[in-house]
Amino acid sequence: MLSRLRHVTRGRLRNAVLAALAAFAVVAALAVGAPQASAASSLPCDVYAAAGTPCVAAHSLVRALYSSYNGALYQVQRASDSATADIGLLAAGGYANAAAQDSFCSGTTCIVTKIYDQSARHNDLTVEGAGGAGAADVGAPADALPVTVGGHQVYGLEISAGMGYRDNSTSGVATNGAAEGMYMVTSGTHVNGSCCFDYGNAETNNKDTGNGHMDAINFGTECWFAPCYGSGPWVQADLENGLFQSDSGYSKNTANTGTGAIPFVTALLKNNGQDHFALKYGNAQSGSLTTTYSGGEPSTSSGYSPMHQEGAIVLGTGGDNSNGSIGSFFEGVMTAGIPTDAADDAVQANIVSVGYGGSTGTTGTLTPGSEISLRATTSCCTGDYIRHQNGNAVISAITSSSSTLDKNDATWIVRRGLADASCISFESRNYPGDFLRHYNYQLYRQPMVGTAQFRSDATFCPTTGKSGTGSSFASYNYPTRFLRHYNYNVYAASDGGSNAFDSATSWTDDVSWAVTAPWAP
Repeated sequence: MLSRLRHVTRGRLRNAVLAALAAFAVVAALAVGAPQASAASSLPCDVYAAAGTPCVAAHSLVRALYSSYNGALYQVQRASDSATADIGLLAAGGYANAAAQDSFCSGTTCIVTKIYDQSARHNDLTVEGAGGAGAADVGAPADALPVTVGGHQVYGLEISAGMGYRDNSTSGVATNGAAEGMYMVTSGTHVNGSCCFDYGNAETNNKDTGNGHMDAINFGTECWFAPCYGSGPWVQADLENGLFQSDSGYSKNTANTGTGAIPFVTALLKNNGQDHFALKYGNAQSGSLTTTYSGGEPSTSSGYSPMHQEGAIVLGTGGDNSNGSIGSFFEGVMTAGIPTDAADDAVQANIVSVGYGGSTGTTGTLTPGSEISLRATTSCCTGDYIRHQNGNAVISAITSSSSTLDKNDATWIVRRGLADASCISFESRNYPGDFLRHYNYQLYRQPMVGTAQFRSDATFCPTTGKSGTGSSFASYNYPTRFLRHYNYNVYAASDGGSNAFDSATSWTDDVSWAVTAPWAP
């Protein structure tokens, strides 16, 4: 049980108060309905400080994690002249000023070069250098993960293979068996089975220095110790030389089949550094936390009891810069000491209250930020909409009685063109950071990796419908090719050509789409 964790206690009264605060936060979130534009009065690091376990690291691209914080969240560097800019908040304790990034990066591209620590420890993360298992990383594209949080459009951090951030010279982070807790908000839709999408405590030399020298949250579909149940992704503990779901490594919890492809996940790890660690997860959009393991340190081999943490902080890679993983990061903190369960619950309630992935507030138009669905206008298929299915772009019938999943799959968010802001791109509503792009002229839903090729393939320029109705969408890099449905798949097709999907028959109708209100709420 979690009560076995060694932590600083303030007695039953404090725990009761925190539990009451957690309950109040949930009730308040439900009472107000849609998230408010203003910041919450008590944010995650305020909650943890009140519990006697203050944050020693607080990183986020989307919002403040202290109600009083009014500094920079992250730094971007633009490709055109290598200039940098700090991206701050709209107000103290509030949300990121994404418009400042858009303005600074207009006409070029930007990468994220630094993620500022909001705590007084100043444990800022910069692009990771070479390690024992990977070459030096590159910065993540700054515009790859647009998302609505707290009613504001902001940007998360989209990690592809070869990207990662680190700080090897930290202050206050647990070392040599000291207790600590940590959480991050990530995504279950952007994962893989490669090593290692981590956030937390790592080695200070970018190398594997032995068992117990890491203490980091891992999130992905890699099953290090069989059996793992379900298909993941799982919240695991990267304690070096293993991703642990229990003291035996493998899962002892048959109910822990992973989070599935939910867009926003709260992942949490706490470790007393001596003889106990615990793992939790929750849907960052609703509900409470679930404990998947609470028990002894790994017994698979020596070195884990006590732990031997070195105190570096890593994001997006393993401790030795194993950097084949992918993942999404929105916010995360690390604490001194182990937070109470009541504090964890209050933090989860706060995360839910801000409304990750909420409505953009605009629907049915091609204005960037609008949520839409795209309906075929050909006489055969006027009830069919573009939707993604197993990563492919297809058309299928969507009605009011369709499943929630089908309606979400058929909903897109219009974004400024990734290659040209005068055109548009289509982001998946339920796979944040995934866009419609063509490859060999066929359309797919894929995560934005930041390359010039991807940007071009995922950019489309609207025109009046070729049939005289609706809208048609020209491929940015193949301007004579337009989005077309053919045999229920979607292509970038020309009016006549060697490919079957280039057939001139009904081409003008097939490339004309009705822009409608979104099927997803």
